[in-house]
This record gives sequence, structure tokens and C-alpha cells, in this order.
Amino acid sequence: KELEKFLSEKRYPFFSSKQIFKWIYQKRKEDFSKMSDISKPMRAFLADNFYFSKLKLLEELTSCDGTKKFLFVLEDSSSIETVVIPEGQRNTLCVSTQVGCKFSCGFCLSGRAGFKRNLKVSEIINQYLEAEKLISPREITNIVFMGIGEPLDNFDNVIKSIEVLTSSFGIHFVKRRVSISTAGITAKIKELKSRNIGIKLSLSLHSADSDKRSKMMPINKKYPLAEVIEALKEFSHKGKFPVTLEYVLIKDFNSQREDALKLAKLAKSIDCKLNIILYNQSQYFSWEAPSSKEIDIFKKILKAKNVLFTFRKARGNDILAACGQLKSDFAVEESRENV
Repeated sequence: KELEKFLSEKRYPFFSSKQIFKWIYQKRKEDFSKMSDISKPMRAFLADNFYFSKLKLLEELTSCDGTKKFLFVLEDSSSIETVVIPEGQRNTLCVSTQVGCKFSCGFCLSGRAGFKRNLKVSEIINQYLEAEKLISPREITNIVFMGIGEPLDNFDNVIKSIEVLTSSFGIHFVKRRVSISTAGITAKIKELKSRNIGIKLSLSLHSADSDKRSKMMPINKKYPLAEVIEALKEFSHKGKFPVTLEYVLIKDFNSQREDALKLAKLAKSIDCKLNIILYNQSQYFSWEAPSSKEIDIFKKILKAKNVLFTFRKARGNDILAACGQLKSDFAVEESRENV
């Protein structure tokens, strides 16, 4: 729509915007002169007014489980990390949405260096385009907005990027294979519901006790858990698709019997899928994962309460690509030298 408006104001055919999108996102042409069904004057105009942005690959790491992590440098020398997780025929792309993060969750490295800025639409889309080339001939089958940053805090750019990813004249990715993860920004969950764009939504929960959650996730003080859950219920009802609750299991914090009982009660109150994830060890935090015995007790309580859940294995732990491990906090001057 923005391109249509821009072309119309410059007295070029507005319908050419779809042709341009198809050349870029479906035919993968990054040269206006090769867009043969567009007039030559218009091609020259496009070349004078637009350019194709790039992410510079600084580092690529491959885990023993096949997970790949890419460290990309942006045009302002900021950096982000993007992950591809293979599992059978699936290849899930984990996308970052911000440079750093302002929400400082107590188990996550992404916020340690602070928040710098939101990613542009082009920088979000380029993670897909670059990762697609880097894992070829394998194909990306799923996209999760679960990398560095809070997606709903960069709402407009994330929604625009999803529109490009899923539109019939863009990349044409299947909507139900796209998921946004949020720490719980109530107003934006409601706005996402009103947009009705057909994607999935996950909540970084990590405790069903609101007071305890506030200690781990300061955002809970501004957006209390009860309000967030009500917003999720509305979202799930509107989309007719269960939301996902993500729960990182941490020893001596949220892994006790009372934690499991509160989690079971919450999970039964909403149409949801529950993902249990073991805490991934970090030198920056003193947390630990529970023992095998504690994990078994926790799982048995959930089963006894008839709660359906999956116990997700950590992926990419050895290359710091697992949940809570993305950070990109290398020195800018060093990155410039390497690039």
C-alpha cells in the first residue's frame, strides 16, 4: 500500500507495485533493469529512488544437533542473531525484531547489553532472505518471531514484515506457520487480535504466579498476568486456534509442586498448548536446570491434572542459540574490522 501511494503521487501506475513485489520476493531479482514488464522510464525512476539493502554475515555457527546461528551486521554496524532449527522435514527460522531488548527478563541474555533500536521492515525480511540462501537447498518451513527483542514492542514493523512474508504477491508464506512470541503487552495482543491476520501467538509465561513472575519478568508489573491471560483468551477465540504458553523450568524458582499446580490450573483455563523448556545454563546467571527427579515430579503433576504439554529439548545450546541465549554483544569496532 505504501508503494502504491508513492507511485501514484509520482504519476506512475499504482498497480506496478504488485509487479515489483513479485520480481523481488518471488523471482528474487534485485536489479530494477531486469523487471521486463515495467516501463524503462519507471525502472530508471526506481533505481534512482530505491536500493536493495543487505545483511552482512559476520559469523555462522553450526550446533552438533544441526541448528545454525547467523550473526548479521546491519548498515549502522549494529548486530543481530538469527537461528535456523532443523527437525525432520521442518526448518524453523527464529527471527530477531530489535537490536537488544528493553524488558530485562531474569534468565535471558538478549537484554543484558540494553536496547538500541527497533529493526526496520527490511532488516526483518532480510533475515528470511539471507537465511534461505544460507541453508539452500533446504527450505524454511516455519517462522517464529522469538529472537532478540520483543516483537510486539516493534508492532508496526513486525506486522508489515508479516504482510510481506504472507501476501500472495510477496513471499507467500503460509500464515499458520508464522508465530509471534511476546512477554505480554496486553494492548498489542488486543490490537493483533483486531488485525485478524491469521498467525499464531505464544506467551513467555515462566510462572503462573503473578508475584513470582514479576521477579523474573519486570514487564509483569506493567501488564499483570491476569490481564494478559484474558487478552490471550480473546485472541484464541477470535483466531479459533490455541495460543502457546512457553515455560522455562528453573530449579528453586518455578519447578516446585505448587508451581506445577498453579501452571496446571492456568493452562486448563485457556485454549492453549503448553511448552516446557529446560533452563539453558549461562555464565551470566546463577540459575540452574532442575534435576531429573524434579522434572519427573513436575511432569507427573501436569499429567495427573490432564494438562497436555510438550517437553521441548534444547536446540543449539552448544553455540548459544537456545532459548534465552541470543545476545550479539560483540564490539562494534571489531565487527567493522572483520567485515
